[in-house]
Amino acid sequence: MATFVIVHGAWHEGALFEEVAAPIRAAGHTVHLPTLAGNGAGGNKGVGLDDAITSVTDYFAEHSITDAVLIGHSYGGMVITGAYDRLPEGSVRRLVYWSAFVPNDGEALDDLVPPQYVDLFNQLEAEDGSVLLPFPVWREAFINDATLEQAQAAYDKLNPHPHKTFQDKISLRSNPAEWQVGKSYIHCQEDVALPASLPWHPRLSEKLGLYRYVWMPGSHEVCFTNPALLAQKFMEAGRD
Repeated sequence: MATFVIVHGAWHEGALFEEVAAPIRAAGHTVHLPTLAGNGAGGNKGVGLDDAITSVTDYFAEHSITDAVLIGHSYGGMVITGAYDRLPEGSVRRLVYWSAFVPNDGEALDDLVPPQYVDLFNQLEAEDGSVLLPFPVWREAFINDATLEQAQAAYDKLNPHPHKTFQDKISLRSNPAEWQVGKSYIHCQEDVALPASLPWHPRLSEKLGLYRYVWMPGSHEVCFTNPALLAQKFMEAGRD
């Protein structure tokens, strides 16, 4: 049986993945759902990428986690990349990127998204340093496989995200393609959170070097619209 650590993306927190975790636990695995620094309700919205990465490495230490399947969603790909680079050997057996950013040393999330997203986030930044997606962007680009009611219910669970984490450049000792660890990329076929001109796959997935490709139907936020299938794909991506 495996240990899964699921790292959420922007605007989320760990508890939003409980419906995904349930089938994985039912299959006999252990599942951890940490909430990153700055993402919990009422959290410090001035934190940066390094703080988010440290919150994962600290979580591993506090829970004595080893040999884990470490999964990152979207922005969470930035975080698991930084965490793996810092964690002791033996902490992670496989990295799983689900519709996630794959940075090389010196890259920020803002370097990997379309310029219009960077401009939008700059315009939306609140006084506390946070940003929140406008509902029309969420509805059409992030959760396009949902009913309006599902989309609104999911949107109501989101938290403002620390903007600085998008702007900070990651510092890595080596790039993901060089890592001698299992790597998987889950590609959702209806995910248009990034445009076809700057796609998740193969633009970002190929930065992993050798990796396992797993595909599924669904939008960027299939965790809300089909959590059972996503759980199945996590186990497929995480198997030895």
